[in-house]
Amino acid sequence: MDGVNTYLALAIFALTYLIIASQKIPYLHLDRPSGALTGAVSMVLARVLTLDEAYHAINFDTITLLLGMMILVGYLRFARFFRYVTYLLLSRLHTGTQLLAGVILCSGVLSAIFVNDTICLMMTPLVVQLCEETKLDLKPFLIALATSSNIGSVMTLVGNPQNMLVGTYSGWSYGGFFLRMLPIGLLGLALNFGLIYLIFKKELAGKTWRQSHLVAPRVDLRLMRKGLIVLAGAMVGFLFSSKLALVSIGAGTALILWARKPPARAFERIDWALLLFFCGLFVVVAGLNKVGLVEQMFVPLRSFFSVSIWQQLWVFSGVSIFFSNLVSNVPFVIIGAHWVEAFAEPKTMWLALAMASTFAGNFTIVGSVANMIVMELSRDHARVPFWTFFKIGAPLTLLSTALGVAILGLYTMLGI
Repeated sequence: MDGVNTYLALAIFALTYLIIASQKIPYLHLDRPSGALTGAVSMVLARVLTLDEAYHAINFDTITLLLGMMILVGYLRFARFFRYVTYLLLSRLHTGTQLLAGVILCSGVLSAIFVNDTICLMMTPLVVQLCEETKLDLKPFLIALATSSNIGSVMTLVGNPQNMLVGTYSGWSYGGFFLRMLPIGLLGLALNFGLIYLIFKKELAGKTWRQSHLVAPRVDLRLMRKGLIVLAGAMVGFLFSSKLALVSIGAGTALILWARKPPARAFERIDWALLLFFCGLFVVVAGLNKVGLVEQMFVPLRSFFSVSIWQQLWVFSGVSIFFSNLVSNVPFVIIGAHWVEAFAEPKTMWLALAMASTFAGNFTIVGSVANMIVMELSRDHARVPFWTFFKIGAPLTLLSTALGVAILGLYTMLGI
């Protein structure tokens, strides 16, 4: 590949990732999906990639896996399942400390089953309502909801988009990934509770109430049952099949046929922009890879790795946190996926990539989409300052990652 194409690919990549990192370009009104699409089209127009190469660059397993889960989530949202589960939990808590633990546990566990962004979208309004009724300071609960949804999502291959990428690239089975990441996620949630309680102890102490005035949401019980049955079938399929994408889209299609509801109502809840974002990123990174720049980006990092699995885990996790905050976690995972096979223990490093890129979302208030969903939905009720979030999110990211690295290193030593 000649030097001109190399410079063109680098320039297109840099501009694309500038848009992704800044999230919005003034005057042009470009957001992340449109930025990724622009970069992908530019790779073809600049002849870095042919149109056929661009088509083949898209990982349709990831797109299909995401789409299938979005369909399932769409029908369950239509049935008001998430609001009902949140209501059941929050209406039974009677102290500020109990509520904090409940928000962390509920958001963490649900985010392991469904995409974490969905859980934040569903839980935020109810958390806001309960805190206003009980005169509780809303800030610790908003931070808990955002950070716990990120932490909990690390436990499964369908918990967040970057884990879905790892699932399609790595060959990890759903069950194998879950068993190894479960203790990391649960201990991370416990750590999150401890940090938030420590910082907001005064705001939580002595806050009690007898009964919440939350009104039970009206649910479509028949649709909810059907959705949960299909979801259970999908979970079984994930455990016994390596074709996660086929299981996911098969479950989504089955629910479309069985629900007897207008599919358009579920399709309205699909994040088509996220699917476009993924497609664009696959093409942009393929262009970069074709001219050899993905490999060249890894060369300066090689000197920081030794034959020690411990050093590789620590450094790669640190690199993942840094770049996930610089360019966002999904773009970094697509790039980092090209590096993993160079490590001494690739299977372990796939877990490290999933863990560190996920936990990196808690470092700052703009570190993940889940954080921004919570803050945007609650902005008329409370404002969480950047530094208030940071004094919890930064140590939480570093401590939870350190805990995860220790567990992953132990797995390797024990041959698990």
